[in-house]
Amino acid sequence: MLAAPADGSRRPLFAAEGINPFYLEHGPRIFPRKWSIAAASGPKHDGKYLRAVTRRVLGETRVRDTVTDVIIPTFDVKLVQPIIFSKCDAEKTPEKNALLSDVCIGTAAAPTYLPAHHFRTKGADGRDHDYNLIDGGVAANNPTMVAMSIITEEIMAKAKEKDSKAVRLLKPSSEDECGRFLVLSIGTGLRSNEEQYTAKVCSKWGIIGWLRKRGMAPIIDIFMAASSDLVDIHVSVKFKLFGCESNYLRIQNNTLCSATAAVDVATPENMKKLIEIGKRMLDQRVTRVNVKTGKYEDVPGDNRTNAQALEDLAKELSKERTAKRLKAGQASGGVAR
Repeated sequence: MLAAPADGSRRPLFAAEGINPFYLEHGPRIFPRKWSIAAASGPKHDGKYLRAVTRRVLGETRVRDTVTDVIIPTFDVKLVQPIIFSKCDAEKTPEKNALLSDVCIGTAAAPTYLPAHHFRTKGADGRDHDYNLIDGGVAANNPTMVAMSIITEEIMAKAKEKDSKAVRLLKPSSEDECGRFLVLSIGTGLRSNEEQYTAKVCSKWGIIGWLRKRGMAPIIDIFMAASSDLVDIHVSVKFKLFGCESNYLRIQNNTLCSATAAVDVATPENMKKLIEIGKRMLDQRVTRVNVKTGKYEDVPGDNRTNAQALEDLAKELSKERTAKRLKAGQASGGVAR
């Protein structure tokens, strides 16, 4: 939504303030609150409305058309491996330049909730390439490391084209060099400790219990939470090792319960609750994961709120963009606009 171009321009289709109204309007129809017999043997939702609205909004936009770099993880059930779609890949590899709507539908296909998605593209040799996709969250529920890896690959590719200088950028031997990565990672929320399962409870579950319990899919929730948390711990330790912890801002809520913790409760009432939770998080202090307990704790010595930390991050990005424009203008002998 924030990366698709509006009417062929270089402006995004949606501004940030348009996201909440979009989901308030379409969420209840994407995840209708009705149970059917088909849901007992197939996905909980048929995904028809999601497909329709995604295709209508994104039209013929392809991955390479996005107004900024994007990295979208998916998982191919036929190949049994992650498939990462990115603007960089799409510009060089025709078979990865899929319709953005197909990629979005594929990466939204959470197992047990929405059906898997198949589509086909053509490679440079004219041959068909098939994709059989489900939610990329099964492989990278927290895509931070995926993004950092893709960026690193791009730096290495540029190094081969020019000289070895770019390779030296990958050696974060000081805080200044590590500062080349500035990461904002926004989580989608975790169930509170009071709502978590216990060994005593889940030891009695069979296949049905692991797949469906109190309207949730425990096995899916656990796999995705584990994937996300492990990445958060890995990245936190990495930035701490290089002395640049302030370059990694993770915003996550681990107090969700009942309907607010569910994947598909898109009633207007519940979505308004989620919006309020998000607003309250802006006023909360910056937190960082404790690698021993997995819990988020206030950062010692950092009294900023999440809102203030986001403002600081935006200022850094603005400075970086200005510097790049000036450099580009000097290189071309003109003035960058």
